[in-house]
Amino acid sequence: MRFFSLTTWSLHRNLGPLRWTRWDGAGAGHYTETQEQPELLSLLELPAALAEKGYGAANVCHFHIPDPGEEYARRLRGSFEAAGVRLFTLLLDYGDISSADDARRKADLAWLKRWIDFAAAAGAERVRVVAGESAPDDARALARSAEGLRELCDYAQPQGVRVVTENFRPLTSTADNCLALLAACGDRLGLIADFGNFGGPEKLEELGRIVPRAEEIHAKAKTDAEGIPDADELRSCLDLVRDARFAGPITLVYDGPGDMWAGIERVRAIVESYVAD
Repeated sequence: MRFFSLTTWSLHRNLGPLRWTRWDGAGAGHYTETQEQPELLSLLELPAALAEKGYGAANVCHFHIPDPGEEYARRLRGSFEAAGVRLFTLLLDYGDISSADDARRKADLAWLKRWIDFAAAAGAERVRVVAGESAPDDARALARSAEGLRELCDYAQPQGVRVVTENFRPLTSTADNCLALLAACGDRLGLIADFGNFGGPEKLEELGRIVPRAEEIHAKAKTDAEGIPDADELRSCLDLVRDARFAGPITLVYDGPGDMWAGIERVRAIVESYVAD
């Protein structure tokens, strides 16, 4: 059955500082760049708030996690379990496993494995890995990405964590590349289909090719300057989900202006009938 999920990105102005991971090419290492935001709700408080609003699951972006240590992971796991909400996916927003720079690719793979360890301790069912920042027509980059994803799947599987990727960032900006990575990795790799990450006149055709292979939907609506979603465009995307007989979480993504909970509710009102049917 379909059910509602929410990504912490939909509350990125409410959950405290954003901790972006960056690559220092000169120093061949990672560093963290902190973007200050108010903490109106802590990450540990979020699961209970989601349960009250009828969400069955959540995606947590890695940059919202204040402490990547095992103790905090267990506290986060306890918060989700106490609320009866699934930590469906830990979204890793950094990493370029398609890079031709061997030092960066190896460092990023090690970084991703540390977060897989965190995901396992936190009880996350899945971890979303960015397939790569390389151009979509770079065949060698696609092969490097597939190799990295297989390595990560092998690392994550014994820990009970499933690796998924997404039509997100340049390398997977085409349905062809998304499907090629699934073919290269077999059943070990899953896919998220995000409505907001394909564009242009071929958007619906491209989405229509990956939605049947997806195990999670990111329902990101186009919004105007007031944060009002384009209902017709969103319904066109949701029709693909219905036609594919998708059964799983539909994760709401709001990135517009104004009160974020109010914006989420505007998107949810459109998606509601697709979850219920």
